[in-house]
Amino acid sequence: MDFTGFTNEDFDVFLIDGLEARMEAIKSTIRPKLEGLGDYFAPALSALTSDEMFVHVAKHARRTINPPKDTWVAFANNPRGYKMLPHFQIGLWNTHLFIWFAVIYEAPQKEVIGGRFTKKAAKIYKEIPKEFAWSLDHTKPDTIKHGELSKNELLSNFARLQNVKKAELLCGYTIDRNKTIQLGSEGLIEQIEDVFKRVAPLYKIAQNIK
Repeated sequence: MDFTGFTNEDFDVFLIDGLEARMEAIKSTIRPKLEGLGDYFAPALSALTSDEMFVHVAKHARRTINPPKDTWVAFANNPRGYKMLPHFQIGLWNTHLFIWFAVIYEAPQKEVIGGRFTKKAAKIYKEIPKEFAWSLDHTKPDTIKHGELSKNELLSNFARLQNVKKAELLCGYTIDRNKTIQLGSEGLIEQIEDVFKRVAPLYKIAQNIK
């Protein structure tokens, strides 16, 4: 795999003013790396989930004024799109890298998925590592550490996914930009592999895969 890791230059892309200038930098510096990670991890995620995974690199095509504050590569079992499906993501903000399993607001099956999570809440609460995090909004960098959540709070998040139209739920791991750079290509790939192994059971629950 031709992946050299991420650099300060990659993270600093999100400090560039203007939509066109920032998008040009994303396309030239970050996107090739995300494409490489996509090609590498799609087969691994296919094996982990028993679903064929397709790669979707964020294009930010709808933006006309505001430059993106983050960018990512997503993996889903549909070649045409991922936002409407449970999926996986690897991406960057200016401050950190994220590795997520995600159900975002466009997913029409959120109510069903939230119900499946609720039924498996005890298993999920026990098996997700304490240092992992949850996000309730993929457009914001804020996260909640799993180790700081009570089981009832987790159940509330599952209920919210079922009952709130714009609700989202993401679970995974974030890595500070400096540590991401220090890990280099091999260290980062190992870390991503480990995270995907830990959150793949959430995908199987969401998709009702035995």
